[in-house]
Amino acid sequence: MTMTRHSPAAARYEDPRNRALATAWRIAVTVAAVAMAFAVLLPIIWMVLASFRPENDIVTSPPTLWPRAFTLANYREIWHAIPFAGLYRNTIVFAGSVTIISLFFDSMAAYALARLEFKGRNVVFVTILIMLMMPFQITLIPLYDQLNHLGLVNTFAGLIVPRATNAFGIFFLRQFFLSLPRDMEEAARIDGASEWRIYWQIVLPLARPALLTLGLFHFQYNWNDLLWPLIMTSNNSHATLPAGLSLFMGQHVTQYGMLMAGAVLSLLPVILFFLLIQRSFVQGIATTGIK
Repeated sequence: MTMTRHSPAAARYEDPRNRALATAWRIAVTVAAVAMAFAVLLPIIWMVLASFRPENDIVTSPPTLWPRAFTLANYREIWHAIPFAGLYRNTIVFAGSVTIISLFFDSMAAYALARLEFKGRNVVFVTILIMLMMPFQITLIPLYDQLNHLGLVNTFAGLIVPRATNAFGIFFLRQFFLSLPRDMEEAARIDGASEWRIYWQIVLPLARPALLTLGLFHFQYNWNDLLWPLIMTSNNSHATLPAGLSLFMGQHVTQYGMLMAGAVLSLLPVILFFLLIQRSFVQGIATTGIK
């Protein structure tokens, strides 16, 4: 006759009181997670619901989360209240161009700092770290003055060129490149491959998760940026969406309905970008800096 022996831990788990306690703990954790998620998403939920509400329903007192009446008027009127299509196009050109150009230059600088031995490399890296900690507003006035002398105000070149590289992007990619094994690079060097070929055909394909992650950061930051486009443009021909939406916020009156509708429409490209690269985004965040 064979007797089955259970470990003390298994015996404790089989105790009905312990099972009930574990179930109650899981329920409590789930409820807490749902409550925290709702608290984080509450502003977005309010924004989406407010975009479908009439103006008098939004400013009514006491305020309510759920609309008393639904309307699509805000989404129809915003296309005529401001040149919404043109602002949307300008924002795509600005954010998209900055993202692509910055990824190219950031990756080249990061590769040089991570893989190439040259005099003053540490000094360059420390300088980049200092620039990373320096607020953008410090250089805003001299940068605008220089671009104004060059005649680049109210141009896409004036918007894009100062954002062509980014200290955070260089630091981020450098840390990722340091985590990559050198075996393939050394084999390519033995076969006579140039540094450019190693960078373009070996390192960049391996850095795809980090590049997509950084691309999302760059795109989101420039898509939502208000200060720089607002300073560099004085008319709607090159203005971006955040600058256009700020027109709905007057000194005495704010048109919340159209402002929320514009905010929802402006949020869609960022959400779509994130959904497309979600797996690579998580992988890039998880592996950057691991050596």
